Order: sequence, then C-alpha cells, then structure tokens
Amino acid sequence: MTNGLRVLGTTGPKKAAKAAATAGKSARYYPADDVPKAKPSRSKKQNAPKVRASITPGTVCILLSGRFRGKRVVCLKALESGLLLVTGPYKINGVPLRRVNQAYVIGTSTKVDVSGVDVSSITDAYFARAAAKSAADGEEGFFANDAAKPAVVSDQRKADQKKVDAAVLKAVEATPLLKNYLGSNFTLGKHDRP
Repeated sequence: MTNGLRVLGTTGPKKAAKAAATAGKSARYYPADDVPKAKPSRSKKQNAPKVRASITPGTVCILLSGRFRGKRVVCLKALESGLLLVTGPYKINGVPLRRVNQAYVIGTSTKVDVSGVDVSSITDAYFARAAAKSAADGEEGFFANDAAKPAVVSDQRKADQKKVDAAVLKAVEATPLLKNYLGSNFTLGKHDRP
C-alpha cells in the first residue's frame, strides 16, 4: 500500500503464505499462536418447565396477578413453553383464552371435566402478535402515531373462544353451584388465614 492506495500485484499475509508454500519457498508470514479460536455455541434447546402436580387439565385455578387477578379460571392444558392455557369461561367471568405463568396461579381442589374440549390447535404460536409496521424514520415518524389504538380481537380468536367455552360451559353446568363459584372473585378478609 502506498498512501492508502493498494498497489496492484501485492497480496495479503494469507495469500503470501499460500503462494510461498506452492512455490517451495519459506513463508515470510507466520500466523500467531495465540489467535483465539471460536468457542462452540452454548445454545441448547431448553426443556419446558415442569408443571406443578396440583395443576392438571380441568383444575380450577385462581389468578394472582395481571388484569384478571382474583378471578377463578379453568386450566385447559400446559403449553410447550411451560405456560398454562386457561379460560374463564368468558361468558361467566370475562376471562378469555389466555396464557398464564404457573408462578402466578393457585391450583384449587375443584376439578372440571374438560375431556370434551378440543384445544389441540391452540399453541404458543397462536398467541404471537403480528409484527408492527415501522413508521418512517425520523422524529416526525416516531411521534406520528402516538394515539393509543384499541386492541382488535380477530374473528378467529372469537370463534375459538366460543367453541372452547361451549364445551367448558356444558361441563360447568353439570355441576351444581360451580357456575357461581367461577363467577365469584377470590379475596382474603382481615381475619382469614392464608
């Protein structure tokens, strides 16, 4: 190189060593011994967390946090990610099909027969959000859509909710007082022992 310009006919150290080896000469460049080698990747497929023994499909659970805290819900299944798939049913207490972390759930001894409920099509991918359209670059584009947009529930979600709730409601209505139990909130009074 001369004054930042590459002179034609010259080569880098790797090419020089290769050319010298093919020509039978000794190489003028020797690679350093302390060049760090790339470490093997540590990324492994993690196993899904174990679900507590007290939480099985059909168990009535109490939600401890989030928008629906204090609501009693029916556990439908454990998803691959370790989260629980629960429903209110929506008609009884307003809780839709949701994923819930089992750390924020209390399992009760009450059970509902959910063998007739088909939730095989509902996976973690079902709850994935659609990618948001990125606004134009710059300050104006960033602040352009600042107004809060109402959440739009897709027609597929509504249809799935109705299908699941119909089967769960049939099992709930077969048990006396279970509908009232699911509709009531969980609370602790002043003198209630946890």
